[in-house]
Amino acid sequence: MSGSNFFGEVRRFAKTSGAVGGIAARVAGERVFGIKTDRAAHAEDLKVILGGLKGPLMKVAQFLSTVPDALPTEYAAELAQLQANAPAMGWSFVRRRMASELGPDWQSKFASFSQDASAAASLGQVHRATLPDGTDVACKLQYPDMPSTVEADLRQLKLAMAVYHRMDNAIHQDEIYKELRERLREELDYRREAAQMRLYGLMLEDQPGVHVPVPMPAFSTDRLLTMTWLGGRPLMQRLAEDPPQEERNQIAEALFRAWYVPFYRYGVIHGDPHLGNYQVRPDGSVNLLDFGAIRVFDAGFVSGVIALFEAVRDRDDDKAYHAYERWGFTDLTREKMDVLHMWARFLYEPLTEDRVRRIQETDDPMFGRDVAAKVHAGLKRTGGVMPPREFVLMDRSAIGLGGVFLRLRAELNWSRLFQEMIADFNEAELAARQSAALVQAGVPVAS
Repeated sequence: MSGSNFFGEVRRFAKTSGAVGGIAARVAGERVFGIKTDRAAHAEDLKVILGGLKGPLMKVAQFLSTVPDALPTEYAAELAQLQANAPAMGWSFVRRRMASELGPDWQSKFASFSQDASAAASLGQVHRATLPDGTDVACKLQYPDMPSTVEADLRQLKLAMAVYHRMDNAIHQDEIYKELRERLREELDYRREAAQMRLYGLMLEDQPGVHVPVPMPAFSTDRLLTMTWLGGRPLMQRLAEDPPQEERNQIAEALFRAWYVPFYRYGVIHGDPHLGNYQVRPDGSVNLLDFGAIRVFDAGFVSGVIALFEAVRDRDDDKAYHAYERWGFTDLTREKMDVLHMWARFLYEPLTEDRVRRIQETDDPMFGRDVAAKVHAGLKRTGGVMPPREFVLMDRSAIGLGGVFLRLRAELNWSRLFQEMIADFNEAELAARQSAALVQAGVPVAS
């Protein structure tokens, strides 16, 4: 991959191999040899190690924490706490990095530029600045040598997934790995992210409850993304103040629209719904941030998602089987489908009831994991399944966003919101709308 270097990959691999190897050894010890370990203590160590690393391994940890039964409960609980909290680069680092992106006179291009990072994430950090015309902007600067970091972490991920698969073959992970690899590599390209940001601005322009920053091409490069600054507060800060139910519902509806208007009208989904990627404004509207992990689906896949909802609603097994086929599941027996359908019913149930309700009405916080455990056991019994690549970010978005709705304790008529999204669905129209939007935003599309 361009920009990656062998020695950088070796350094990264050496730094991370202990964390991945440690969790693999402990999981193997418990499952194969019955060796009991202090999972909680090791999980805390793992969180500290991964949380201090800049790069995709932290992002993968966040991803795994949202996939039910991908890891033991204790590990998942600790990894779920990982957010965009990597240590920031110091000012001397920032000056050198900015000079490499905008030239030695880079500071003259800004009226002001904060020396302290306002946020530090997995691939880069954000500095607040002001342009000469007075526009407040956020400058997202990629950390040094990230291409090498990504390639080394992808090697670690492949190794870890191979170890896990040898211990447990309920989920065949080849396509999952390919999808994560492609998305992580794309996230290194900030010009691509700028185009995807423009795409979201287009798709959500008629949604007043959602705000999207505007990229500034003249102040951006492949590794520097400058965009308009959006004022807002982290969701967890606002929730700590115990806002009224009306505001909780308003925030939840805005997030529902931010994710699913693009999907059902354009076949596009934001694949990273963790708490660091949106903010709340005083009026209850939300800022949507970070457009690196974006997935474009063909219209037939979106049609399959709707067909699976209808199959769950109507208890129609034949329609469900064809829906899974449209999703891309292969070698799917009826027995395997029955197992997968437990998960589908769990996800779609709130959309099938035409009434105001919470996204999950049971008070059991482990209910979702219990369902996942039954699915997992069923898949092992029936020989396992290979999820299609398209399933990965779709499932992550549904689970991650559902978790946010749980935290909000939102009470909405999810069925009516969903029906509004799909009321005029037409495959040909979605395909045409998608193509036009991608061209207008300048998003590169694989041939």
